[in-house]
Amino acid sequence: MRKNIRTGLSLLLAGVMTAATLTGCGQGGQSAADANGTAANETAATVDNAEDVSGETAQQTGDSVEQDGVTQASGEAVTITAWHDNDETMMNALADVVNEKLAGENITLRFEKKADVTGQIKLYGTDAANGPDMYLFAHDSLGGFAEMGILEPVGNLISAEKEKDLLPMTLEAASYKDEQYLMPVYYETLLFMYNKDLWEGDIPSTTEELYDYMVEHTDVNAGTYALVNQHSTSYNVAPLINGFGGYIIDKDANPGLNIQETKDAISYNKKFAELQADGDYNTVTALFNEGKAAAIIGGPWLVSGIREAGIDLGIKSLCDFTLPNGEVMTPYSGVQCLGVLKYAAENKRGALTRVLEVLAEPEAGITLAKEFNCAPANSKAYEDADVAANEMILAMEKSAEKAVPMSNIPEMGVMWGPAESLLAAVNKSGEGVDAAADKYQEEALQAIADMH
Repeated sequence: MRKNIRTGLSLLLAGVMTAATLTGCGQGGQSAADANGTAANETAATVDNAEDVSGETAQQTGDSVEQDGVTQASGEAVTITAWHDNDETMMNALADVVNEKLAGENITLRFEKKADVTGQIKLYGTDAANGPDMYLFAHDSLGGFAEMGILEPVGNLISAEKEKDLLPMTLEAASYKDEQYLMPVYYETLLFMYNKDLWEGDIPSTTEELYDYMVEHTDVNAGTYALVNQHSTSYNVAPLINGFGGYIIDKDANPGLNIQETKDAISYNKKFAELQADGDYNTVTALFNEGKAAAIIGGPWLVSGIREAGIDLGIKSLCDFTLPNGEVMTPYSGVQCLGVLKYAAENKRGALTRVLEVLAEPEAGITLAKEFNCAPANSKAYEDADVAANEMILAMEKSAEKAVPMSNIPEMGVMWGPAESLLAAVNKSGEGVDAAADKYQEEALQAIADMH
């Protein structure tokens, strides 16, 4: 997890109860984080196989077998490469799950790390000789790739029955224009993270109670805070915007910066911003890690630094906080998914199917959760005793019931600028919400027009 939520356009933990045992999922890789590129939310595969697309092992007879129109020699080793930009140890552990399961089928999964995965896919997405067969990356890059026509819908490779245990929110994130192009593996969301040694009493259950606590426990002049947040970063304000019924952009690419619900959320956020530090990623992270803030709104990508600081960390889902309108705070979710290139599906369909099927099972998610603190896309993984004891993962599982997947339409890429300019105008420059919202709505509309 890292500091970059707009992965690909503008451009998810074991027995964790204290910071000493917490580590963020996929530290150093792409994941959920803040929308302006200052905070963020994987696979390369080698498949050696000739097998039936149904997932049953091909008989090792040396004969040729037919796989949905693709002929491969039975027993032949097929290599499938998948690119990622994540923690290599985590990716190798994920590969081990597949390789052990498919050892008798001549399938080997290998991960290959690449910088700027989205840029590389754009360059090599039609290059069967030099490009990968699959990639693992955050779902918000989907729309651009789907429009390029370089992806094979995973519904053509893996059955709905094999995906029946995947969380609905993750499947929504993996779909574009009613077609499921990706297969979700794990996800992350923003969380309420607090220092157990500094927070006094119980964690509030409403945002109004939280605000009252902040008033009582914040001393701006002394530089000490009850809660810090990137208050002018749209990804971090999205839990309020979504909870109020607003949106940054809808599924039809209509900006929502000046609709009343969004403006109400921005106005509500302002009173919290006045009791917080300036709001950039480095500032708020340092304040929490240095013990100058009792709580922070952040995600798994912060845990490494929190652990190093020796903080006794507590976790609460943002969805545990009720807003004045009776709804709950509703964060965005970033979902790490596997995408398959069309040329690979044309030549290695059977092997790809088996890899996807194994990664869709609980075992892969349990490994990611127990060893790397990732929130699995497979709901059955949460039945594992160690996973069920992980405070952070359970908080993200609860959030997944309400969380809104980051928009994966191409137009989302040009929305971060106007949205954050609006928040900065209101929170930092004192501009009126109505005038500023109208101004930056027009800017957003023009940016979308220019993009098209």
